[in-house]
Amino acid sequence: MALRFEILGRFNRARAAQLTLPHFISQTPLFMPVGTKGTIKGLTTSQLEEIGCQIILGNTYHLELQPTSELIDELGGLHKFMNWPRGLLTDSGGFQMVSLLHLADITENGVTFQSPVDGKPMLLTPEESIQIQNRIGADIIMALDDVVRTTITGPRIEEAMYRTLRWIDRCIAAHKRPNEQNLFGIVQGGLDPVLRDICVKGLVERNLPGYAIGGLAGGEDKDSFWRVVAQCTAALPEDKPRYVMGVGYPLDIVVCSALGADMYDCVYPTRTARFGTALVPEGILKLTHRAMADDTRPIDPTCVCMVCKKYTRAYIHCLVTKDAMGSQLLSYHNLYYMLKLSRDLHSSIIKGRLPEFVCGFLQKMFPKGDVPEWVCNAMEVAGIDISSCCAPFSSLQD
Repeated sequence: MALRFEILGRFNRARAAQLTLPHFISQTPLFMPVGTKGTIKGLTTSQLEEIGCQIILGNTYHLELQPTSELIDELGGLHKFMNWPRGLLTDSGGFQMVSLLHLADITENGVTFQSPVDGKPMLLTPEESIQIQNRIGADIIMALDDVVRTTITGPRIEEAMYRTLRWIDRCIAAHKRPNEQNLFGIVQGGLDPVLRDICVKGLVERNLPGYAIGGLAGGEDKDSFWRVVAQCTAALPEDKPRYVMGVGYPLDIVVCSALGADMYDCVYPTRTARFGTALVPEGILKLTHRAMADDTRPIDPTCVCMVCKKYTRAYIHCLVTKDAMGSQLLSYHNLYYMLKLSRDLHSSIIKGRLPEFVCGFLQKMFPKGDVPEWVCNAMEVAGIDISSCCAPFSSLQD
């Protein structure tokens, strides 16, 4: 095992920890930007270091298609290939079962994809997924799991969960670099608490370096979302990192951290930047709106990132969706926002001030007190009193 996880502070279910990986020592809760092909679009690795990025996520499926894991291995691994000295995590390629389902055929052996590059079939088995990731060389590698959208019901959910447990054993057997790379298992089971429980217990028995909660952020209602997270974090080991896959909305990260999760990833901050949207404490700011054309304020007057220090809303408005510089500046700001949110969660837990931080966060995002009911319910389970934020909301419900 090439990982050490030390809990530095707690507040009820929430925890702040230090995650030591072969290439970097990270602080949790942490957000991981998605660099599908070994790059965060528009940003250099130096800029990512500058804003405090700790771990970048790479996509096994896309890296294998181009430039290929063999070439990456020949050139010294993905860290060296992309000039990134800090942490790397690669997914298994399993998510493409959902996102590219029209190109995939799933069997017990693995997943056969039709390559979007040349149309040729590509079989991804648990063994092949691990072999590819061993060549890529990330600090954390993910087991190949059978991914099903949470909006699907019926026997397919149970089939996928049990197949995920069978595949984890094949992944463990295929993993040739356990002293350099950490294999995480992925909890599946849809929205069914019984199936989730079976999967958690089965994975915990394998004593893996860390565990992910998969299959969420796929269109399920928020009340179901947080309950699955709460169930899984309560059952997963205290001394191992917990990673909620594909989650990247700031509100979701605050809620999941309160419930005991540690790691997150999502394309949301950079993808929304490419459409001219900035993340701000109040929620989002659309720089494409005509009102921004002569607005000389920074994106967020409270933000100290390079973009907010040097550029106005009016300038970025001129660029968004027209010039690459616009999406680059917004990507920089949005990732700074997400990484600062992670740092603030960490420090508030360490200082025993998580309720104050959460209330401050919610008051800025919901100044009228209309905090969503699912957030109130989740925070109650997390043992965090946010009644001061929800008082007007409660009276509206009477």
